[in-house]
Amino acid sequence: MSFKSLGLSKALLDAVSKQGYTSPSPIQQKAIPLILERKDILASAQTGTGKTAGFTLPMLQILSQGQPLRKRPIRSLVLTPTRELAAQVHSNVKSYSEFLDIRSTVIFGGVNQRPQVATLRNGIDILVATPGRLLDLQNQGLLSLSNIEILVLDEADRMLDMGFLRDIRKIIDLMPRKRQNLLFSATFSKEIKNLASDFLHHPAMVEATPENTTVDAIEQKVYRVAKDKKTGLIIKLISEGDWKQVLVFTRTKHGANRLCEKMVKAGISASAIHGNKSQGARTKALAGFKSNSIRVLVATDIAARGLDIPLLPHVINFELPNISEDYVHRIGRTGRAGASGEALSLVSADETEFLRDIQKLVGIKIPVEIVEGFEPDPNASTKPIKQGGGGGNRNSGNRNSSRNNISSRNSSKPSNRNRRTNDRRN
Repeated sequence: MSFKSLGLSKALLDAVSKQGYTSPSPIQQKAIPLILERKDILASAQTGTGKTAGFTLPMLQILSQGQPLRKRPIRSLVLTPTRELAAQVHSNVKSYSEFLDIRSTVIFGGVNQRPQVATLRNGIDILVATPGRLLDLQNQGLLSLSNIEILVLDEADRMLDMGFLRDIRKIIDLMPRKRQNLLFSATFSKEIKNLASDFLHHPAMVEATPENTTVDAIEQKVYRVAKDKKTGLIIKLISEGDWKQVLVFTRTKHGANRLCEKMVKAGISASAIHGNKSQGARTKALAGFKSNSIRVLVATDIAARGLDIPLLPHVINFELPNISEDYVHRIGRTGRAGASGEALSLVSADETEFLRDIQKLVGIKIPVEIVEGFEPDPNASTKPIKQGGGGGNRNSGNRNSSRNNISSRNSSKPSNRNRRTNDRRN
C-alpha cells in the first residue's frame, strides 16, 4: 500500500517522500482514512509505530482544505505529556507541512514564555503543547481555544499517569463542543476508556498492535545481580561490549546523577536527563547522545517519554520500574521501525516481584544470566522496595503539588502529584 492510496494530497505526499518514507505503517493505514472522514478515533499504538504521522498527515490535510483565516486562530491542538514529546511532534508537523500554507508552534514550560507568546500573536493554525504551559498562557489571556476544530491527545495514558486528568478536562471545556477528537495511547486501559467515553463521539477503534505486547525485534535479557554490584556490572557490559549508544533507565533523578558520575569516572561519556535538569541541559544532552559524542544517556521514565532516537541499539533497566507497563514503554525506545534492538535489565532481589509482574504482562519468561563476580546476594530480601523509601518512587524529591490524584489509579503506584510536579518544573 502507498501513501497516495490513503487519499493524501500531493503536497503531503511530496513532504512524506522528502522524509524518505515510501509506504505507510499499519497504524497509518488504519487511522489516516478514518481521520480524513472526520471521525473521532481511539487508537492504541506503541512507540515506533509511526503514530505521530498517523494523526499529523490527515490533520494537515483537513486544515489545508479550507481558506486560511487572516488572523489565523488556533484551529488544531495537540496535547502531549512532556516537553520532549511536544518538540518531537512539532518537528513532524513542520516537516510534513513544508509545502502547505500552515503555521504551527510548540509551547511548554521550563523556558521563557515571551518567544512563545510572540509566535502565538502572529497567528498559527496548529498548536502543540503540554497542559501546564497551555493553561498558564490561557489564564493570562494570551491564547484562545475557541476556534479549535481538531483535538489530539497524544500518549494519553502517560498524561493520566502524570496527573493531568483535571487539566485535560479544563482544556476541553475551553473548546467548541463540535470538533474532531483523536486520542492516542499505548494501551486501552480502563482509565483511558473512561476518558474516551467522556469526550469522544462514536469513536472508531484502531489498534496497530495487541495490547501491552513488546516489539518482536527486541532481544530481552535479565541479569540477576546484587544491588550494590549493579554499577560495576553496567560499566563492565558497556565497556567490554564497546557499546556506543545506550539509554539507561533509573527509578529516581538522584540515582541518574550518581550513575552518571560513576560512569564518567570509569571513562564512559554519560549525561543525565530528568526533571531537575534545565531544558537547555536536556536538549544539549540529547543532541550529544544522538551525535554519539555521549555514549550513555541516563534517564527517568517521565524525562525519556517521547524521545525520538532512531536505530537505538541498547536499552538498559538499571532498576526495574514498579509499574509493569512502564517496562514496555522503556524497551520500546529500541527495536523501532523494524530495526533490531537489545533490552537488558539488572535485577536485584528486591525487584523480584516487579520482574514477575513484567513477565506476566509481556507474556514471556525473559532469559536470565549471572555474570561471574557480580552474583546476586543469596541472603538479600525479596521484599519489594518501599514506595518513597528505598527509591521506589521514581520521582522522589519532587515538591508536592496541590493537584489531586486520579482516584481510580492504583494506590500502590507513585503519587500523581509528584509526577505532575515533575512535568511542570521541566
